[in-house]
Amino acid sequence: MTAASGPGSTDPAAGLVFRRPVEADHARIVAVIDDWWDGRRMRHLLPRLWLQHFTGTSWIAETADGRLAGFLVGFVSPDHPDTGYVHMVAARPGLRRRGVARSLYARFIDDIQVRGVHRVVAITWPGNRPSLAFHRALGFSVPEGEGTTRVYGTPAIVDYEADGSDTSVMELDLARRYHAALRAPLDGGPEPAAPQTKATGAR
Repeated sequence: MTAASGPGSTDPAAGLVFRRPVEADHARIVAVIDDWWDGRRMRHLLPRLWLQHFTGTSWIAETADGRLAGFLVGFVSPDHPDTGYVHMVAARPGLRRRGVARSLYARFIDDIQVRGVHRVVAITWPGNRPSLAFHRALGFSVPEGEGTTRVYGTPAIVDYEADGSDTSVMELDLARRYHAALRAPLDGGPEPAAPQTKATGAR
Protein backbone atom coordinates (compact mmCIF):
# COMPACT_ATOMS: atom_id res chain seq x y z
CA MET A 1 0.00 0.00 0.00
CA THR A 2 0.99 3.65 0.01
CA ALA A 3 1.42 5.89 3.05
CA ALA A 4 -1.67 4.45 4.70
CA SER A 5 0.39 1.46 5.83
CA GLY A 6 3.39 3.37 7.12
CA PRO A 7 4.25 4.93 10.50
CA GLY A 8 1.46 7.06 11.90
CA SER A 9 -1.02 5.25 9.67
CA THR A 10 -4.72 6.03 9.96
CA ASP A 11 -5.45 2.62 8.47
CA PRO A 12 -8.20 1.11 10.67
CA ALA A 13 -6.56 -2.31 10.25
CA ALA A 14 -3.07 -1.00 11.10
CA GLY A 15 -2.54 -3.71 13.73
CA LEU A 16 -2.50 -6.34 11.01
CA VAL A 17 0.30 -7.52 8.73
CA PHE A 18 -0.49 -7.38 5.00
CA ARG A 19 1.47 -9.43 2.47
CA ARG A 20 1.18 -11.17 -0.87
CA PRO A 21 -0.27 -14.66 -0.80
CA VAL A 22 1.85 -17.56 -1.97
CA GLU A 23 0.84 -20.97 -3.23
CA ALA A 24 1.50 -22.49 0.19
CA ASP A 25 -1.31 -20.34 1.61
CA HIS A 26 -3.92 -22.18 -0.42
CA ALA A 27 -4.65 -24.92 2.12
CA ARG A 28 -5.08 -22.55 5.06
CA ILE A 29 -7.40 -20.26 3.09
CA VAL A 30 -9.69 -22.95 1.72
CA ALA A 31 -9.80 -24.55 5.18
CA VAL A 32 -11.73 -21.53 6.51
CA ILE A 33 -13.75 -20.39 3.50
CA ASP A 34 -16.87 -22.42 4.26
CA ASP A 35 -16.93 -21.23 7.88
CA TRP A 36 -16.37 -17.62 6.86
CA TRP A 37 -19.31 -17.93 4.48
CA ASP A 38 -21.60 -19.14 7.27
CA GLY A 39 -21.29 -22.81 6.45
CA ARG A 40 -21.95 -22.58 2.71
CA ARG A 41 -19.80 -24.85 0.56
CA MET A 42 -17.54 -22.30 -1.13
CA ARG A 43 -14.01 -23.67 -1.11
CA HIS A 44 -14.28 -25.08 -4.64
CA LEU A 45 -14.44 -21.49 -5.90
CA LEU A 46 -10.78 -20.89 -4.99
CA PRO A 47 -8.71 -23.60 -6.70
CA ARG A 48 -4.96 -23.56 -6.25
CA LEU A 49 -4.38 -21.85 -9.60
CA TRP A 50 -5.52 -18.53 -8.08
CA LEU A 51 -2.52 -18.62 -5.74
CA GLN A 52 -0.20 -19.70 -8.52
CA HIS A 53 -1.01 -17.05 -11.12
CA PHE A 54 -2.77 -14.08 -9.47
CA THR A 55 -0.70 -13.27 -6.40
CA GLY A 56 0.81 -10.05 -7.76
CA THR A 57 -2.49 -8.22 -7.30
CA SER A 58 -3.81 -10.22 -4.33
CA TRP A 59 -3.38 -9.74 -0.58
CA ILE A 60 -3.49 -11.57 2.73
CA ALA A 61 -4.03 -9.94 6.13
CA GLU A 62 -2.69 -11.66 9.26
CA THR A 63 -2.82 -10.88 12.95
CA ALA A 64 0.41 -10.28 14.84
CA ASP A 65 0.48 -13.95 15.87
CA GLY A 66 0.17 -15.12 12.28
CA ARG A 67 -3.52 -16.04 12.14
CA LEU A 68 -5.39 -15.39 8.93
CA ALA A 69 -7.47 -12.21 9.23
CA GLY A 70 -8.60 -11.74 5.66
CA PHE A 71 -7.72 -12.11 2.01
CA LEU A 72 -8.47 -10.63 -1.39
CA VAL A 73 -7.90 -12.34 -4.72
CA GLY A 74 -8.09 -10.03 -7.71
CA PHE A 75 -6.48 -9.29 -11.05
CA VAL A 76 -6.29 -6.88 -13.97
CA SER A 77 -8.36 -8.09 -16.89
CA PRO A 78 -6.09 -9.15 -19.79
CA ASP A 79 -8.88 -8.41 -22.28
CA HIS A 80 -9.92 -5.13 -20.67
CA PRO A 81 -6.73 -3.63 -19.20
CA ASP A 82 -8.61 -0.63 -17.81
CA THR A 83 -10.58 -2.97 -15.51
CA GLY A 84 -9.66 -4.71 -12.27
CA TYR A 85 -11.73 -7.66 -11.07
CA VAL A 86 -12.15 -8.91 -7.51
CA HIS A 87 -12.82 -12.63 -7.52
CA MET A 88 -12.96 -13.24 -3.76
CA VAL A 89 -12.58 -11.12 -0.66
CA ALA A 90 -13.33 -11.86 2.98
CA ALA A 91 -12.47 -11.01 6.56
CA ARG A 92 -12.45 -13.43 9.47
CA PRO A 93 -15.54 -13.54 11.69
CA GLY A 94 -14.66 -11.65 14.85
CA LEU A 95 -12.84 -8.98 12.86
CA ARG A 96 -15.88 -7.57 11.15
CA ARG A 97 -16.35 -3.79 10.99
CA ARG A 98 -12.67 -3.18 11.72
CA GLY A 99 -11.60 -2.14 8.26
CA VAL A 100 -9.97 -5.40 7.21
CA ALA A 101 -11.79 -5.85 3.91
CA ARG A 102 -11.62 -2.14 3.18
CA SER A 103 -7.85 -2.15 3.72
CA LEU A 104 -7.49 -5.15 1.42
CA TYR A 105 -9.44 -3.29 -1.23
CA ALA A 106 -7.27 -0.19 -0.79
CA ARG A 107 -4.12 -2.21 -1.37
CA PHE A 108 -5.58 -3.92 -4.41
CA ILE A 109 -6.57 -0.57 -5.88
CA ASP A 110 -3.10 0.83 -5.24
CA ASP A 111 -1.71 -2.13 -7.20
CA ILE A 112 -3.93 -1.74 -10.23
CA GLN A 113 -4.05 2.04 -10.54
CA VAL A 114 -0.35 2.19 -11.37
CA ARG A 115 -1.15 -0.14 -14.28
CA GLY A 116 -3.65 2.31 -15.72
CA VAL A 117 -6.79 0.70 -14.33
CA HIS A 118 -9.65 3.10 -13.62
CA ARG A 119 -12.54 0.70 -13.04
CA VAL A 120 -13.13 -2.17 -10.61
CA VAL A 121 -15.80 -4.83 -11.02
CA ALA A 122 -17.14 -7.30 -8.48
CA ILE A 123 -20.31 -9.37 -8.47
CA THR A 124 -22.62 -10.56 -5.73
CA TRP A 125 -25.99 -12.13 -5.12
CA PRO A 126 -28.68 -9.40 -5.15
CA GLY A 127 -30.06 -10.67 -1.85
CA ASN A 128 -26.73 -10.22 -0.06
CA ARG A 129 -27.49 -6.91 1.60
CA PRO A 130 -24.30 -6.79 3.72
CA SER A 131 -22.14 -7.24 0.62
CA LEU A 132 -24.08 -4.62 -1.33
CA ALA A 133 -23.96 -2.15 1.57
CA PHE A 134 -20.22 -2.65 2.02
CA HIS A 135 -19.44 -2.11 -1.63
CA ARG A 136 -21.74 0.87 -1.92
CA ALA A 137 -20.00 2.41 1.09
CA LEU A 138 -16.75 2.17 -0.90
CA GLY A 139 -18.34 3.97 -3.83
CA PHE A 140 -19.48 1.02 -5.95
CA SER A 141 -22.69 1.35 -7.92
CA VAL A 142 -24.97 -1.33 -9.35
CA PRO A 143 -25.84 -0.20 -12.88
CA GLU A 144 -29.34 -0.79 -14.15
CA GLY A 145 -29.78 -1.18 -17.87
CA GLU A 146 -30.42 -3.60 -20.70
CA GLY A 147 -30.39 -7.19 -19.50
CA THR A 148 -31.02 -6.36 -15.84
CA THR A 149 -34.12 -6.84 -13.74
CA ARG A 150 -34.84 -5.95 -10.13
CA VAL A 151 -34.22 -8.85 -7.76
CA TYR A 152 -34.68 -8.13 -4.05
CA GLY A 153 -34.88 -4.50 -5.12
CA THR A 154 -31.41 -4.49 -6.73
CA PRO A 155 -30.53 -4.54 -10.44
CA ALA A 156 -29.41 -8.04 -11.37
CA ILE A 157 -28.82 -10.32 -14.33
CA VAL A 158 -31.01 -13.41 -14.13
CA ASP A 159 -29.26 -16.77 -14.59
CA TYR A 160 -25.92 -15.01 -14.88
CA GLU A 161 -23.80 -18.18 -14.72
CA ALA A 162 -26.36 -20.36 -16.54
CA ASP A 163 -26.86 -22.20 -13.25
CA GLY A 164 -30.14 -20.62 -12.20
CA SER A 165 -28.54 -17.98 -9.99
CA ASP A 166 -29.00 -14.22 -10.23
CA THR A 167 -26.13 -11.76 -10.02
CA SER A 168 -25.66 -8.06 -9.36
CA VAL A 169 -22.66 -6.53 -11.12
CA MET A 170 -21.00 -3.81 -9.02
CA GLU A 171 -18.73 -1.20 -10.55
CA LEU A 172 -16.34 1.34 -9.05
CA ASP A 173 -15.03 4.34 -11.01
CA LEU A 174 -11.61 4.91 -9.48
CA ALA A 175 -11.29 8.40 -10.91
CA ARG A 176 -14.37 9.60 -9.06
CA ARG A 177 -15.54 7.42 -6.25
CA TYR A 178 -13.15 5.55 -4.03
CA HIS A 179 -10.47 7.61 -2.32
CA ALA A 180 -12.47 9.18 0.49
CA ALA A 181 -14.31 5.97 1.32
CA LEU A 182 -11.20 3.79 1.52
CA ARG A 183 -8.85 6.21 3.22
CA ALA A 184 -11.13 7.66 5.91
CA PRO A 185 -11.02 6.25 9.48
CA LEU A 186 -13.56 3.50 10.05
CA ASP A 187 -16.84 5.03 11.16
CA GLY A 188 -18.83 1.96 12.08
CA GLY A 189 -20.31 1.66 8.61
CA PRO A 190 -21.08 -1.69 7.05
CA GLU A 191 -18.28 -4.16 6.56
CA PRO A 192 -19.44 -7.77 6.37
CA ALA A 193 -17.04 -10.57 7.10
CA ALA A 194 -17.26 -11.67 3.49
CA PRO A 195 -18.19 -8.82 1.16
CA GLN A 196 -17.82 -11.38 -1.52
CA THR A 197 -18.31 -11.42 -5.23
CA LYS A 198 -20.85 -13.73 -6.77
CA ALA A 199 -17.92 -15.71 -8.04
CA THR A 200 -17.36 -16.67 -4.43
CA GLY A 201 -20.96 -17.68 -4.00
CA ALA A 202 -22.70 -14.80 -2.30
CA ARG A 203 -24.78 -15.65 0.68
